[in-house]
Amino acid sequence: MKIERTLSLGFILLFCLSCSQSPGDKKDRDTTGREDVDVELGTAGSSSDHPGGAEDFRAFLDSFSARESFQLKRVKFPITATVPDEQDEGMAPMTETIDKYDWEMLDLYYDSTYATRTYDKYYQTVRFTSDTAVVEIRGIDNGIYANYYFKLIDNQWFLVTLNETSF
Repeated sequence: MKIERTLSLGFILLFCLSCSQSPGDKKDRDTTGREDVDVELGTAGSSSDHPGGAEDFRAFLDSFSARESFQLKRVKFPITATVPDEQDEGMAPMTETIDKYDWEMLDLYYDSTYATRTYDKYYQTVRFTSDTAVVEIRGIDNGIYANYYFKLIDNQWFLVTLNETSF
């Protein structure tokens, strides 16, 4: 019982520290219309450092995965997606266009335990170039395969296309 209480307290403390805000943070509106403060979107300490005050990709990805209103603002609609054709026996990939009203929220949060769980194991990596980032999700012995392509536009990250060819 003490171990559970200690772990719970540790997770709560970790969560509170990761959600701390600074006074210079940027503002965004959530789905209720009230103003919220985003996590500071600087570039310090990230593998996605960009000159000129570009948004930190990891902080962006946290907001992108957590808040639907933020995500809807950061997807370049209509977006082109490569997905399996469910009408085809071999589930051959096909291209489709998704508009804002057909969008389903993505959760790209990743925990390293996802690679060791019993079902749907996968790992996730992020590849960077000068103005792009690709979130790669690869299943472990299960057919999960997805790439999400982000582009830095005016120092802000946007999802520009995706490839979900899991079977």
